Amino acid sequence: MATISSAAAALRRLEGKVALITGGASGIGEATARLFSKHGAKVVIADTQDNLGQSVCKDLLEQSSNASFVHCDVTKENDVENAVNTAVSKHGKLDIMFNNAGITGVNKTSIVENTLAEFKEVIDVNLVGVFLGLKHAARVMIPARSGSIINTASVCGSIGGVASHAYTSSKHGVVGLMKNAAVELGPYGIRVNSVSPYVVATPLAKNFFKLDDEGCLSVYSNLKGTSLVPKDVAEAALYLASDESKYVSSHNLVIDGGFTSVNPGFCVFGQSLSN
Repeated sequence: MATISSAAAALRRLEGKVALITGGASGIGEATARLFSKHGAKVVIADTQDNLGQSVCKDLLEQSSNASFVHCDVTKENDVENAVNTAVSKHGKLDIMFNNAGITGVNKTSIVENTLAEFKEVIDVNLVGVFLGLKHAARVMIPARSGSIINTASVCGSIGGVASHAYTSSKHGVVGLMKNAAVELGPYGIRVNSVSPYVVATPLAKNFFKLDDEGCLSVYSNLKGTSLVPKDVAEAALYLASDESKYVSSHNLVIDGGFTSVNPGFCVFGQSLSN
């Protein structure tokens, strides 16, 4: 029996770690909060969706997980600072910061029709929000000389033409900011990475691309036999949060089934792509 308990404990890859997850009330953030909790982390969910966030925490607490919620608008520095301070005051430290909160904005494909306000709204959440999360996580991690910071980017941070100008710009910015922060914070023992998923069938993505469940499945053009779900991205974040990735920093972990590596319009494997 003791052997079984020891094995179970060994499988908890974040045992004793404290994780703050922005946008943790739904979608990828919720899946990550649940997975991190399962692996022993004390999770603090930061989101503007108060009811959803508190509901996730209640569910995790019923499963004997240590979870709490703090209201946080990532475009407001006071909110981000407070979320980080809340995690530290509750648990005495911050080991993992997952800057995951994001929006898609309006899906306008003509730059002429884009308004400045629409563009800035996406940049403020997706890029400025990550900057503020990085800044305040670093503030408490630098004295501890350790920590893992993970940012949600996108395949739109590597290529063009998949989403709007604002969204694509914001995700390119997230990848660049991640690389710069990794260089600065590495000497303090802090790792900074990003995860870049392809289209995940979340309510946000479905609304943005006007897709139903069947439509979402049709976008998986390269890797057949499976589809991308929020838990897949959470699993990637788990790796980057855990000690298993102790020498991985400045890495953009792309989760796209090879989508960004192929041009189906000109490919020697064209026959297999059409099947």
